[in-house]
Amino acid sequence: MTQLTIFFDGGCPLCAAEMDHLVRLNTEAKLAFENIYARDFSQRFPQIDLEAADLVLHGQLQSGEMIYGLEVTYQAWALVGKRHWVAILRWPLFKQCAEIGYRFFAKHRHRISRLLMGKARCERCALAGRPE
Repeated sequence: MTQLTIFFDGGCPLCAAEMDHLVRLNTEAKLAFENIYARDFSQRFPQIDLEAADLVLHGQLQSGEMIYGLEVTYQAWALVGKRHWVAILRWPLFKQCAEIGYRFFAKHRHRISRLLMGKARCERCALAGRPE
């Protein structure tokens, strides 16, 4: 049963790579994945502000509560049994630094993707109808 729906930028190579990794670990189907640039996204999720979701990772818990940014990352990895990989995100002093780092990453993720992966956008972007 889905416990967390992740609303992610499927056109970001780094974001897509993380989601691909989570998909492989999601053997108990606790996570659902929604590309915010899918053609029908706004019709299926009118409650999600696309511009806001492009700025900060959004997630929706089974209860309907919305969570954002690193909280989505923490919950997702915890639900696939890798809580120990992300436990540091909850440490008091590190949490504040990580939030600053996350905001920087989110704002510049396409530039960072180009630097690390050689491309700012991935093929999924074109498939989802998002302009390059």
